Amino acid sequence: MKYLVLIGDGMSDHPLKELKGKTPLEAAKTPNLDFLAQNGLCGWVSNVPKGMEPASDVANMSIFGYDPKKYYTGRGPLEAASLGVRIARDEVAFRCNLVTVRDRKMKDFTAGHISTAEGTKIIRALDRKLGCREIKFYPGLSYRHLLVIKTTLACAAVKTTPPHDITNKRIEPYLPQGKGAEVLLQLMNESEVILHDLPTKATMIWPWSPGQTPKMPPFRKRYGKKGAIITAVHLLKGLGKVLGMEVINVPGATGYLDTNYQGKAGYALKALRRNDIVFVHVEAPDEAGHEGNIRHKIRAIEDFDRLVVGTILKASRITGSPDVRILVLPDHPTPIKAMTHTAEAVPFAIYGEGIGGQGIGVRGFNEKEIRKSKLKIQKGDILLGKFLGGEL
Repeated sequence: MKYLVLIGDGMSDHPLKELKGKTPLEAAKTPNLDFLAQNGLCGWVSNVPKGMEPASDVANMSIFGYDPKKYYTGRGPLEAASLGVRIARDEVAFRCNLVTVRDRKMKDFTAGHISTAEGTKIIRALDRKLGCREIKFYPGLSYRHLLVIKTTLACAAVKTTPPHDITNKRIEPYLPQGKGAEVLLQLMNESEVILHDLPTKATMIWPWSPGQTPKMPPFRKRYGKKGAIITAVHLLKGLGKVLGMEVINVPGATGYLDTNYQGKAGYALKALRRNDIVFVHVEAPDEAGHEGNIRHKIRAIEDFDRLVVGTILKASRITGSPDVRILVLPDHPTPIKAMTHTAEAVPFAIYGEGIGGQGIGVRGFNEKEIRKSKLKIQKGDILLGKFLGGEL
């Protein structure tokens, strides 16, 4: 048996008056997701443990079958693992956004979805001017980069805020606080001076989610399966590397609306030949949620349905392959009105050999229809084990 886990980041949402009381999932045309829901097993899963922030790293760690309460140490070290940056015991890794701040308000946590080429050039310039033996900047993808600081200057306990949580808000209440905050604040201020003289939408850096490398049992040892991950974001690439999974880079995968959806599906099907399970992550619905853009979110969901789910289902029908099970779900909601993540449960559907419809009349993959299901998984990290073990 082979397994696919398809993650539409942030797809779940709330009813919107602009959509006549529908959610983006309800409003979107999703024939392939609807097919999975109609012919599979549907339910709800809580991927964010009570008391934890509804961050993508936390929620996706649950999807991968690992309890965030036990293993989560911060986003920074996972991004470092993706970039091949070794974090020493006396170092802390921070995710480092390039952002646009105007009139002391967070106008754009992506700096206009800055290109990777431009972002890399800026981060390297900042490293030349601000970096030293204790402080190092590493380029990543688009606006997503890495800052590593010796623990003599900063610690993992410093309080930070994700910039995507404060769009259009004044930044003062959300600046770093606690031990080591003064070092981060100085770097942020100095970056603002440097970027002021450059032709870019980025106005400063925003470091957040510090941590040190987590110790997690390898995926193959834990589940007895050889796994792979396909994603554009370094966070999940890093999680895959920490777990000893194959990390597959797809040309044209951007983490935004222009990502290579179909390429991700094609690479996933090829990867199944040499792996037991492949995780396919699509970031675009989450980005649209953070933008508060209804049209973009519906477009991202429809592209995910047509080009990822549809491509995979079409290939399965052509080959007549009955031995692939599919799990599809968001990691967390990213509601349009909130413009950030929430910790609510999300809908999921499982489809494949030996899995039949529940006979409860689920007509589509959306919040309203899947509420007909009474199946609720309260602890998200156990869903994968049940999926692989045939318990669902």
